[in-house]
Parts: sequence; structure tokens; C-alpha cells
Amino acid sequence: MHSDAKAAVMAAASNNPVHPAGHQPPATAQEIVHSFEEADHHEVSLAGYQPEDWICLGIFWAMALLVFLQFFSRYVLNDSYAWTEELAVYCLIGVVFIGSAMCVRACRHIQVDFLYRYLPRPAGRALATVIDLLRTAFFGYAVWLTYRYITLVGDEPMTTLFWNKAYVYWMALAGFALMFLRSVQVSMSNWRQGYSILENPAAYESQD
Repeated sequence: MHSDAKAAVMAAASNNPVHPAGHQPPATAQEIVHSFEEADHHEVSLAGYQPEDWICLGIFWAMALLVFLQFFSRYVLNDSYAWTEELAVYCLIGVVFIGSAMCVRACRHIQVDFLYRYLPRPAGRALATVIDLLRTAFFGYAVWLTYRYITLVGDEPMTTLFWNKAYVYWMALAGFALMFLRSVQVSMSNWRQGYSILENPAAYESQD
């Protein structure tokens, strides 16, 4: 009787093979085709993008074209355009400062939320509010400092094109001003909803 039960188990295993844990069976051709069909029907929405996103994208592509022109003039024409390197650096500055405003809006700057896991909710809420105020005050102070810097050395010319370098400083000022405005918006949103990304990181995972 024992041999008959063992034979029955072996027969069942041969008819319904069990895949080892963690190993999925290979996808069939129909499943692969269906996955491509789902991707084709995926709707792209631009509703979540803000003006600083498009400005940053434009500056980035200007930098990419300048870098390509520098490469082309140096290795193809054998006559490098020196101004392309300087302008590419200035475009990178614009990408950094304008892109930082994007990160402030999306709460994607570096932050440490380990302490909030062990703080009581009222204490965590109070500390997060203080951080919102300090962040906003810092960006406001940076706006003032950048403006002061422009008034002192704003007439300094560029190295290769002899343009006014104040254009670059004004771009940095615009970035700090956008960071300040977005920080105010984020702080008000955190106050209304009763938590920030520091207190409830899981609520922001859907934005990734």
C-alpha cells in the first residue's frame, strides 16, 4: 500500500510540475505580445510638469548641443571653439539651480527620516514644521545673498565671449527664488495634510 501511495504522488508531480521557489516559468509568446500591447496603450500625461521642468529641459538640451559642437569642432574640424566649453559650464549651472527647484517641489532633496520612526507623532510633527521653516528661510536668505553678489560683481565679463556674466548669476538667483516659492508651497501643503515626507515617506512613493 505504501508503494501505491508513493507511485500516486510521483504521478501527480509529473503531471503538475512544481517550480522551485523564486523561479517563474518562462513567459509564453502570447504573454510577451500582450505586454507590448499594454505598453502601446499607456497614456502619457504631462499634467504634472511645471514651468521649471521645461526650462531645465531646454537648458539641458542647449548644454548637450554645446558639448556636441565642442566635440565636433575639436575632433572633426581640428579647430576647437573655446566658447562652447564655457557656455556648456554655464548651462550646467542653470540645470543645477533650476533642477533644484524641481527637487524642492517633489521633496527629492537628500533627507534623513530615521529619527521620525521613533519620535511620538506630536514631536515628529513639530520637528518637521521647524525643518520646513528653516528650509524656507534658508532659500530666502540665499536669494538675498545672490542678489547682493550680483550688485557687487555683476559687470564681470565672460572669459571667451566677453558677455556680461551677470546672466549666469541671474539664472542662479532665479533658481533660488523658485526654490523659495516651492518651499513655501510644500510647507503649506505639509501643514494642511498633517504630515511631511519625513514623517510618512510611504505616502510619496507613488510619485516616483
